[in-house]
Amino acid sequence: MADPSSYRPKPGQIPDSPGVYKFRDEHRRVIYVGKAKSLRQRLSNYFQDLANLHPRTRTMVTTAAAVEWTVVSTEVEALQLEYSWIKEFDPRFNVKYRDDKSYPYLAVTLNEEFPRVQVMRGAKKKGVRYFGPYAHAWAIRETVDLMLRVFPVRTCSAGVFKRSRQIGRPCLLGYIGKCSAPCVDRVSAEEHRELADEFCDFMAGRTGAYIRRLERLMGEAAEEMEYERAARLRDDIEALKRAMEKSAVVLADATDADLIALAEDELEAAVQIFHVRGGRVRGQRGWVTDKVENVDSAALVEHALQQLYGEERGDAVPKEVLVPALPDPVEPVQQWLTERRGSNVSLRIPQRGDKKDLMATVERNAQQALALHKTKRASDLTTRSRALEEIAEALELDSVPLRIECFDISHLQGDDVVASMVVFEDGLARKSEYRRFQIKTFQGQDDVRSMHEVISRRFKRYLAEKQKTGEWEEETGPDAAGPVSGPAPGPADLSGPEPGPKDEEGRPKRFAYPPQLVVVDGGRPQVAAAQQALDELGIDDVAVCGLAKRLEEVWVPGEEDPVVLPRTSEGLYILQRVRDEAHRFAIAYQRNKRGKRLTAGPLDTVPGLGESRRQALLKHFGSLKKLRAATIEEICEVPGVGRKTAETVAATLAQAAPAAPAVNTATGEIIEDEGAPQAALPSEQGQER
Repeated sequence: MADPSSYRPKPGQIPDSPGVYKFRDEHRRVIYVGKAKSLRQRLSNYFQDLANLHPRTRTMVTTAAAVEWTVVSTEVEALQLEYSWIKEFDPRFNVKYRDDKSYPYLAVTLNEEFPRVQVMRGAKKKGVRYFGPYAHAWAIRETVDLMLRVFPVRTCSAGVFKRSRQIGRPCLLGYIGKCSAPCVDRVSAEEHRELADEFCDFMAGRTGAYIRRLERLMGEAAEEMEYERAARLRDDIEALKRAMEKSAVVLADATDADLIALAEDELEAAVQIFHVRGGRVRGQRGWVTDKVENVDSAALVEHALQQLYGEERGDAVPKEVLVPALPDPVEPVQQWLTERRGSNVSLRIPQRGDKKDLMATVERNAQQALALHKTKRASDLTTRSRALEEIAEALELDSVPLRIECFDISHLQGDDVVASMVVFEDGLARKSEYRRFQIKTFQGQDDVRSMHEVISRRFKRYLAEKQKTGEWEEETGPDAAGPVSGPAPGPADLSGPEPGPKDEEGRPKRFAYPPQLVVVDGGRPQVAAAQQALDELGIDDVAVCGLAKRLEEVWVPGEEDPVVLPRTSEGLYILQRVRDEAHRFAIAYQRNKRGKRLTAGPLDTVPGLGESRRQALLKHFGSLKKLRAATIEEICEVPGVGRKTAETVAATLAQAAPAAPAVNTATGEIIEDEGAPQAALPSEQGQER
């Protein structure tokens, strides 16, 4: 626990201007990000008597070891910088968003020649028109099924579309009239795009004029005694009305607005958002927030607005945003929203009428969401705390292990030996800090040596980063417990991004943050190997244990007998979760690595030749056999392949012995090599772990 006075800036050193500040811990990790209209006034509040601070704020300032700030010109710039830093550093003491859903959207891919209507999740793509989000994907499909009768837009995948073009026959939807079948040229690309635009206009809320036009056309058809056409138009109108009934009118005058409501207690808050477009509720979403910092409703609203519109532009930000409390001050937030939309945005609290009534409905949804969350996780925080305390007591640790790292080895009969590292903080998985290793120092099956290598490499990186940040000075003398000699292992030690804080910026890209407990998947030999690796590096403040699968017994270094936790123990449950997650992550990596090795061909060994140019070469020549026979000048004809690359390709293929010809065992015929060789998967009868 640090004394805030030890890193308090000198009087007059903090500027009296808008800015964003960061608190860092002793490992240089950013633990809190905030903004202020006046940095001097805001930061001085953190360095008063600890007894006067809120408990969460007191915990933050005593965990921190340094404070930094960046001066900006306006409060709007401070808001933008605060949002990007929170996204980048994920500080542990800032408000935490737990939105465990990937909400489905109704998407129209206007960036394609023939736009497609489909359900989309995840990050939004440029050139795609989105409607929603919806609570359930089936709600989107029901709406689309009704509207395809009137707007027969393509809904098939690229593969189905291409296949229909090749065979000159549309899919089932084309036969039953729910697709205009542009794949067989029943409509032109321009006519199909017009259908897609009309579909988007209808979904955007411009429904009245379109239905009135259909009613007028139905009347004209009836007057001209075209009764079949009139009946079709009548059915189209009924289908559109049924689709509209799924989202009843809640606000008059075709209002476009988002309504945000809160339900909160001392520890958590539920946020609910209703998206109203054209006066109708077009989507709903929500999340639960951990109130890690001391925030009021106004600050929660500001955080929710950042979460909701931080990545949005244009019409995705509505003209009107209704909230239960206004941020203080409100002008920078309103200006920020206006800049993201490109036109004026009204941010206000509804006072009367339909909007206030609808806000009450959103608030009831937020209250129900918070109650449901607490029902599901009623004892979650308490249970996690009790589980960590049980682990600390069973292993006789000085404090509860807030950060646990688990390592597992995976291979198939000694081939493709890999390892995984998973991280749990406060009993929850932190997947952004998972890491994968390739075993390099030996070949074959030896879990004990593999575990020793992985632990050594992980903590060599930790010591190297610790020395680089100046947290300790290397001692001299025979008893010094400094880092091992030689250069620190570089990025080649890993397959994937580098973990932990990065230099002075605190980004999680290196191994600079140590665990309190290392768990290995295995028994006494693996535990002994892990402890030996730590001892060789002079690390004595990290506990080690192993969890054996057979009897779920916990092994600790130097003990003849394991520690047996009760089967109903919450501590054992967390250790099992950590172990199983490490096993899953290792198996996934090992299978992926083995698959790449088994399907690799001669072109994969050409230095500097990427996937795109490999595909271009095979597409141009048609087969590996023809590519092997080609001259350097012929290889240079492939787009993107220069002479130097062509010479490298020719030399590599000349050195690589061609695969033995395949033989048809039924006829005795030799099958010619007309494609890239595909290695057959061996029989995997050995145990994969």
